[in-house]
Amino acid sequence: MAKIHIVGLGAGDLDQMPMGLYRHLKVARNLFVRTNDHPVLSELAEENVAWTSFDEIYEKHDQFEAVYEEITETLLQEARKEDITYAVPGHPFVAERTIQLLVKHAETEGVELQFLGGTSFLDSMYTALKIDPIEGSQILDGTHFKRDEFQLTQHLIIVQVYDAMIASDVKLTLMERLPDEYEVVVATAVGSKNESLLRVPLHDLDRVTTLNNLTAVYVPPVRDESLLREEFATLRQVIATLRGPDGCPWDKKQTHESLKPYLIEEAYEVLDAIDQQDDEHLVEELGDVLLQVMLHAQIGEDAGWFSIQDVVAAVTNKMIRRHPHVFGEGTAHTAEDVLTNWDAIKKAEKGDAETGLLTDIPTALPGLMKAIALQKKAAKVGFDWGNVEPIWDKLDEELTEWKDELAGADKQKMEAELGDVLFTIANVARFYKLDAEQAIAQTNTKFKKRFEYIEERVKEQGKQMPELSLDELEAIWQESKKYD
Repeated sequence: MAKIHIVGLGAGDLDQMPMGLYRHLKVARNLFVRTNDHPVLSELAEENVAWTSFDEIYEKHDQFEAVYEEITETLLQEARKEDITYAVPGHPFVAERTIQLLVKHAETEGVELQFLGGTSFLDSMYTALKIDPIEGSQILDGTHFKRDEFQLTQHLIIVQVYDAMIASDVKLTLMERLPDEYEVVVATAVGSKNESLLRVPLHDLDRVTTLNNLTAVYVPPVRDESLLREEFATLRQVIATLRGPDGCPWDKKQTHESLKPYLIEEAYEVLDAIDQQDDEHLVEELGDVLLQVMLHAQIGEDAGWFSIQDVVAAVTNKMIRRHPHVFGEGTAHTAEDVLTNWDAIKKAEKGDAETGLLTDIPTALPGLMKAIALQKKAAKVGFDWGNVEPIWDKLDEELTEWKDELAGADKQKMEAELGDVLFTIANVARFYKLDAEQAIAQTNTKFKKRFEYIEERVKEQGKQMPELSLDELEAIWQESKKYD
């Protein structure tokens, strides 16, 4: 059976290599190396050891994966002719994609892999940096470094940071979660006589001149709690502490029911911040909404019902299921297509249970918002006017009926007819694609602003509002309109 002997060249120079591996390399007849850029190979060359390098393949491709796939294919082809030895930097199973590809394809290609060993740079890193990985550590690839994949509270070692471009990408990703001045260590050729540990502020990471194939970046764990306050885990712990035995009396006594008015209030404050186009205010108010979500989740966790993970999983799964045009094979070319698909998927998820069309409309919605929601649902099955004229006629009819009831003494009937008027006005708004709830909110804001203007003007005159006639107040009201 064809065979590939796989050797790890270690992280340092020849003095660090085990004798058995050295002897194998000395006598290997068909030796291949992924790259010439390694101190061991420089020394072996002086001892007349010959090999074939794959460095030229890197020049042929724009993507590293294509490079590694071609190297793997070449090795398998050569092994079918006769046994070969393949040497890689460090340890074969540490940051070595070609080995993973060989493991994946060797058996089906009828090639046996024999791993002779190697020394990982990690042992030398732990020694050089004087850190204990059992405290929590991560080893990540600098060429695929992503913002949400690393833990700030753990030792972080980023490998394959071999040029300024990769260092720049790593720097920018880290700076999304760490201060520009946070100190990191650029570790090069650790464990060898050329070992270098350079401590630099994060913003200077891509300016280091010693970046090469033997470079890794070490990011120390964050110990300053103030730097962790952007982390979701910190927020969760804060809420758990507030609800814990030594927490806040107010937070500990809250229930799902007691928190209901706060969630509604915070949601409306978000809308207010949006209307004000105040991003700083919006950040604060969105945080208050998130606080309500976290409190409800913590109450659920305290009672053993559910946790914030369940909440996150539920919404993540829902978004994936209901967006097959993004995460699956569905299609949706317009926003209308998306809504149609959404309703169809939602209906399928509910199964065959017989429910009314209006069943899932929340009972706690504000009046005008609920009226439009009801009308939209009914319109989907054809219960709707085809044009706006009959709705205007209906509004005239409802206004007449309301006026008639106002002449009587039955308050309940007055309110019932007023409700019909408001419902019909909401229908007119829906026909013109206007947001009735938003419209009344804008008018409320406008009234408040104008009334406050009147208060201020009356105060400037040294008077109280009851001292002015309605005509005088109306004149100031008209004046206030100039500042809308």
